Amino acid sequence: MTQTTTLSWIAVCPLDRLEPDRGVAALVDGAQVALFRTADGLFAIDNRDPVSGAYVLSRGIVGSRGGVPTVASPLHKQVYDLRSGDCLDLPGVTVTRHDARCRDGLVEVRLRQEG
Repeated sequence: MTQTTTLSWIAVCPLDRLEPDRGVAALVDGAQVALFRTADGLFAIDNRDPVSGAYVLSRGIVGSRGGVPTVASPLHKQVYDLRSGDCLDLPGVTVTRHDARCRDGLVEVRLRQEG
């Protein structure tokens, strides 16, 4: 499968609403997205844990592994690279990563869709 990016950026919230190293869930154009603000930047991934199927990744534990910003699923503790969406514990398992940026003090997300 390939990923395609939607063309539009969608404003989600002011940057100061995101606490550093904590996740928050947001509904972006009908999709549940987990947003993270870390020292490495802003990250957006699907909120759905691909292992359990539960929408919980925004409640995961933010950290790093070997300098890679990560989130660990709160259910079974699989660790995901916030930059790529790859699971660092289970080869071949990924979570969709979306584009995230801060513009004029607002966090914006551009969704990626499986194609």
